[in-house]
Amino acid sequence: MAVLSIRTYPDPILREKAKPVTRIDGPIRKLIDDMVDTLYSVPGLGLAAPQVGHSLQIFVYDLSIHEGKHPLVVLINPEILEASGDETDDEGCLSVPEYRERLRRPSRVKLRGLDREGKEIELVGEGLLARLFQHEVDHLNGLLLLDRLSPLKRDIFLRRFRKRMRSEGSD
Repeated sequence: MAVLSIRTYPDPILREKAKPVTRIDGPIRKLIDDMVDTLYSVPGLGLAAPQVGHSLQIFVYDLSIHEGKHPLVVLINPEILEASGDETDDEGCLSVPEYRERLRRPSRVKLRGLDREGKEIELVGEGLLARLFQHEVDHLNGLLLLDRLSPLKRDIFLRRFRKRMRSEGSD
């Protein structure tokens, strides 16, 4: 098991639509184990495979540190079945470090996917868990929280990002 590098914006893999996992074999299980190690090494609640350089429909999460009631969960080929309600809350992303924004998302989400053993599971998330489901599924669809911003906020982010890249390049 290993801690993998987190890919950050503007890495192109973050914009790819991830491929479905067709077989849960040794290499997929090793990737999952490495993703879990990586998740526990960073200040995040969830991690999608594209964030560690693998364009596959897998994400892992663990809210136990934050909410104390959710164990580690692995989801393979997840799909959102239902979304309802509405809430606005802060959201951050390991792939867009040091940036947080208030985003509006559905407050309740029903999700279906496969667990680590290939068994179909359905999960319902409310509040933070619903937000996490949507955020991680966005990663699997090649979307970042930046894509959820208003055009004005996205423009401000991009201008600051380019300015920071220029200043880091001139050091």
